[in-house]
Amino acid sequence: MKYFLGGDVSKGYCDFIILDESKNVVEKGFQLDDTNESHSKLYIILNHLLAREPSSVIYAAVESTGGYENNWVKSIQRFQLSLNIHIARLNPYGVSHSSKANMERIITDQISARNVAEYLINYQAKVRYLEEDSFSSLRRQWKYISLLKKQKVQLYGQLESLVYISFPEILTFCRNGFPKWVLKLLEKYPTAEKVSSARVKTLSRIPYITKSKAERIISKAKSSVASENGFTVEEIITSMIEQIISLDKTIVYQKKIMISSVSEEKLPEVKLLKSFKGIGDYSAIGLIIEIGFIERFSTPKQLASYFGLHPVFKKSGDGSYAMRMSKKGRTSPRNILFNVAFTAVRDNELIKQIYARHLKKGMVRMAALGAIMHKILRIVYGMLKNNEEYNPDKDRKNAKVIPELNKKKLDKTRRYQDYDVYAPISRRQSRKRTLIKQELEPDVPK
Repeated sequence: MKYFLGGDVSKGYCDFIILDESKNVVEKGFQLDDTNESHSKLYIILNHLLAREPSSVIYAAVESTGGYENNWVKSIQRFQLSLNIHIARLNPYGVSHSSKANMERIITDQISARNVAEYLINYQAKVRYLEEDSFSSLRRQWKYISLLKKQKVQLYGQLESLVYISFPEILTFCRNGFPKWVLKLLEKYPTAEKVSSARVKTLSRIPYITKSKAERIISKAKSSVASENGFTVEEIITSMIEQIISLDKTIVYQKKIMISSVSEEKLPEVKLLKSFKGIGDYSAIGLIIEIGFIERFSTPKQLASYFGLHPVFKKSGDGSYAMRMSKKGRTSPRNILFNVAFTAVRDNELIKQIYARHLKKGMVRMAALGAIMHKILRIVYGMLKNNEEYNPDKDRKNAKVIPELNKKKLDKTRRYQDYDVYAPISRRQSRKRTLIKQELEPDVPK
């Protein structure tokens, strides 16, 4: 027998239900708190179920809920030492759409738990059950660094709004972010009033501030339209800059610790990925953490879909719609790949050529970068799958084969009938069919 345990996790407790393959209730809904006693109670319930039929197996799952599910997942993984049980962490997006297909009008925790269990039954081939996570410590450190970066971005946003009212003219130097010399300047002279009373000689001591630039800054400060000055604004700006500088140092330190903790013996994939010009230590570790084991993905398309890079389009009848990147799933994997693509466009000759080719076709820069992200991900897939370092010559060779495979062929949906230009179709469809006929049969009159 196969049993399916669905869990709907909330902060501090979880609702469970157990179904069989026919979706019959084996164990009615029950709720357990996230405590040691309750985790032990769950073990007793599952052990009792399997004791009745020793050859049975339990498939369990909970949704990803920002970390609240981790304690339950770890406990069930420990149960595997003595119970025939498997545990999966599900994407809430898939479970939600599956439950909508059931046309449920009422949603409760118990119904949500049942939806999880039914998802396991309906999509047995799609669910991937967890194995031992060898990247758990790296993943925690990665999340911590990501949290620090978010805090820094928030502080920069608040700092910009304060500087706009205390010394807006300095923002002309900050169109691409705050340079370090601007932070040093504002840390010492936080408002236009303070800058206007500074001496040129003193300002020019700050790195990257020349004498002429110092004169220009003081001149702007004296004629500033700033609406806020005073002790309070000065203190807040100074405090924010100190926090930003402190966060910068912490991020650099944490990155060093993470990179130094990864040896080639522990994670040989890092060296493999770094053979691609554009992927450094930090981005290589990030990609490995996000991808996990490459065996999870049977094709590059599956990996692209996981990263939300797969193209999506809608086509119905005569209408046609432009293709675009789906951007589904978490943003962090795409952020890593975007930074890699941005660097590769500058430093990697092959990627630089592909990027230029896309721009020549008329693609806007961001769309071309999206295409490059997709290209790099396919390269990463090949490197990890074949355990080979990056070889641009091999990539160029493969690129010559693709145009032959992409030659226009008859649509498979028309295998029982050729395109009939005299059918009662619209003008748009008539033009499409005529063009297709001309490509397939050059002798067809225009």
